[in-house]
Amino acid sequence: MVAEWGRMSMCEAEKRLLANALLDISNEWFVLLSESCIPLYNMSTVYSYISQSSHSFMGSYDEPGPYGRGRYDWHMAPEVNITDWRKGSQWFEVDRKLALDMVIDTTYYPKFRDFCRPACYVDEHYFPTMLTIRSPNLLANRSFTYVDWSRGGPHPATFGQHDISAPFLRRIALSKTCTYNGESTSFCFLFARKFAPSALEPLLKLDSEVLGF
Repeated sequence: MVAEWGRMSMCEAEKRLLANALLDISNEWFVLLSESCIPLYNMSTVYSYISQSSHSFMGSYDEPGPYGRGRYDWHMAPEVNITDWRKGSQWFEVDRKLALDMVIDTTYYPKFRDFCRPACYVDEHYFPTMLTIRSPNLLANRSFTYVDWSRGGPHPATFGQHDISAPFLRRIALSKTCTYNGESTSFCFLFARKFAPSALEPLLKLDSEVLGF
């Protein structure tokens, strides 16, 4: 199977990844990252943040404009109504219950497969909408992967070797205020993207105190 950007094959590939990971009963949390992601903290910090959270981290928000509700197709009702329609990042963390819900879903899958096609990008809508309908109380409604959309266009900014510095990484790690277990915090991002291959060497040269590993 070839996973094509913006099509249901992307979500099908993610379902297969989750299904295989669920076979190991010791796996309790599941994080989807891309090859262009980097960690902003060491593994023990990431593990503590995820394991101590009362919510899973998937972006899920109601956007009234053309790139949100404007992508909704009325043929998706009654299973998916426009008031249920959500948008979010493809990069997420879910616990075992939500991962299982994502894998076994047969109610919402055909609606998104048939009626969410470019310029409705299914990877931005299927899981956020489906899980908001099924288990809204389990979602933090935000991703913990930093992405810079400030430059405009269909893809986020890509960071190369000339972007990399200790102040830059510290700035993006603390660039937002969010809620964690009901408390306001600036500790919102555990990972960041998109980093070009040219960023690898300067990242490796940074002092271990910057990232903690």
